[in-house]
Amino acid sequence: MLDKSVYLDFEAPIADIEAKIELLRYSDDESAVDLSEEIDRLAAKSFTLTQNIYAKLTPGQIVKVARHSKRPYTLDYVNHIFTDFHEMRGDRMFADDQSIVGGLARLNGKACMVIGHQKGRDTKERALRNFGYPRPEGYRKALRLMKIAEKFGIPLFTFIDTPGAWPGIDAEERNQSQAIGKNLFEMAGLRIPIVSTVIGEGGSGGALAIGVCDVSLMLQYSTYSVISPESCSSILWRNTEHTNDAAEALALTAHRLKALKLVDKIVNEPVGGAHRDPKGAAAALKKALTESLRQIDDMGVDKLLQRRHERLLSYGSYKELSLEA
Repeated sequence: MLDKSVYLDFEAPIADIEAKIELLRYSDDESAVDLSEEIDRLAAKSFTLTQNIYAKLTPGQIVKVARHSKRPYTLDYVNHIFTDFHEMRGDRMFADDQSIVGGLARLNGKACMVIGHQKGRDTKERALRNFGYPRPEGYRKALRLMKIAEKFGIPLFTFIDTPGAWPGIDAEERNQSQAIGKNLFEMAGLRIPIVSTVIGEGGSGGALAIGVCDVSLMLQYSTYSVISPESCSSILWRNTEHTNDAAEALALTAHRLKALKLVDKIVNEPVGGAHRDPKGAAAALKKALTESLRQIDDMGVDKLLQRRHERLLSYGSYKELSLEA
């Protein structure tokens, strides 16, 4: 039975064709008539339709793809891209926040540190992972692992996929803003190569806290923004009816951010998004990570830090106006 819940609202035509394909395959098993030719024709039609739909996605629709429940998460990419992964837990101060995962691993045989946000697949895991909203102990754990990577001189890979930092009173009591600010400060001076990838949602300071880097990547249908479109709409229009307008104005898509020089490279996803072909998405990302590390791995530490600082200072643009009449 086709699970239509995995199809987004704008994918309804694709779902209809896929349902026909599944019905024909079921019938083909019990029928003396060969239906393979018709199945192949419909499969080709579905592929072309998916290409056409995804070539014209609006920012609001891309937000939905970035949040897709079947989209690969950090641990999915770790399993496909890295070897010898050993998860490290706890911030040595309060608790182990499981909305951020990290540990030692190897990329193409080279030792490295991997840190990323992790959402859950089912209700139980989502609650365990706090729906991908890190608390202060999550960022303190991340910083602890970053310092370990710096101590041993190994590169750091971070994977961003969070709606934002947890806004609850418990997070404020444990100094959420200090934890995020500390990470920003420390990452700016880490004496190791850092490659950061937005694999889903990149939400506000919750994303930035593991996002300071030497090379920034974004998957094709991921988003990166200071605020969610829904929250932006609520603030500006006092309701959520203008969510799509907010998504357009926020310039949160990979291509807009690349044009603004806030992202170095866009990693193309399989047709229909990474959730349709996780292995294919992982293969493309592994290639991009390998190339990105190659570009910066041989830089001296001083040059690497100078380049990182110049990069941070180059964000944004301004225009000087004369006060003279």
